[in-house]
Amino acid sequence: MSTTKWALDPTHSEINFKIKHMMISNVTGSFTNFNVTAETDGDNFANSKVSFTTDVNSINTNNEQRDGHLKSADFFDMEKYPQIKFEGTKIEKQSDEEYALHGNLTIRDVTKPVSLKADFGGIAKDPYGNIKAGFTLDGKINRKDFGLTWNAATEAGGLLVSEDLKVQAEIQLVKQA
Repeated sequence: MSTTKWALDPTHSEINFKIKHMMISNVTGSFTNFNVTAETDGDNFANSKVSFTTDVNSINTNNEQRDGHLKSADFFDMEKYPQIKFEGTKIEKQSDEEYALHGNLTIRDVTKPVSLKADFGGIAKDPYGNIKAGFTLDGKINRKDFGLTWNAATEAGGLLVSEDLKVQAEIQLVKQA
């Protein structure tokens, strides 16, 4: 079968995250500038090659002061490490709609293996003749595994920010000619 290349449809895709704040509620954020590419055997996403990058400067939590802190050396250290990267290593088909996406995630200068649940929405032609594929990705990472260790104690002795970060993405890809 021939190799098919897929590119991100940025107007129909988003990357979001949630993290516990003071262990009582979640703070939600997103990255607004990112890219995803995939190479498949025909239209079969099993065993495909997937790559992802995001611009750390595009982080948005709806609070400029917090976004600035997240870009600082306390967290992402954007000046030294301007991108977060993911290189897929394996895709396991679990059913017609469910996959497990395994790969290496690099944040700052730390690369660790991660797995994400990938729900395949299907392939369809849009009104303009473009062939699109849709996925919903869900996962959880421990931010300390990637050197994001900053924290503060609350008055009650708890932590200000949890270690676990939930990731959720809606990705739409466009088949390249």
